[in-house]
Amino acid sequence: MARKYQQRGYQDDGDRPKKQLAHEPKGDGRPRRAYGLREPRKVNMPGFHDVLKCARCGASLAGAIQFDSQCSQCASDLHTCAQCCWFDTSSAFECSQLITERVSPKDERNSCSFFEACVTVERETSSTSSTAATDSLSPEAGDARQAFDDLFK
Repeated sequence: MARKYQQRGYQDDGDRPKKQLAHEPKGDGRPRRAYGLREPRKVNMPGFHDVLKCARCGASLAGAIQFDSQCSQCASDLHTCAQCCWFDTSSAFECSQLITERVSPKDERNSCSFFEACVTVERETSSTSSTAATDSLSPEAGDARQAFDDLFK
């Protein structure tokens, strides 16, 4: 029986030899070598660093927080419940520590003995290399272009 596409089916007789269905490993059994130029580049992950920020304005703070410390940007007190790592609005008296009475207001200086400054971990997003801008571009445009190009390195 002549078929249009010469496909083998369940009605075919056994006059043609069947193909081997066993999967044999390709190659000589050794691991493949690297792709060379097609190999993906190594990822240049940014570093991380600890940051202490003002709870009110978000400005970065330098140094440890003392009892009388104030933010250099907004002049708000820093030894406050809002700046503390134990501050939790869902806990009793809005503090994760066991305190006997509520400290109020939360954004003014207090003398709590449990105070610990809340330190966050952020990625380092500033680039370490600096190149001069081209003559045809202004310095701001050159910096923006360099920052854009650094995304694809």
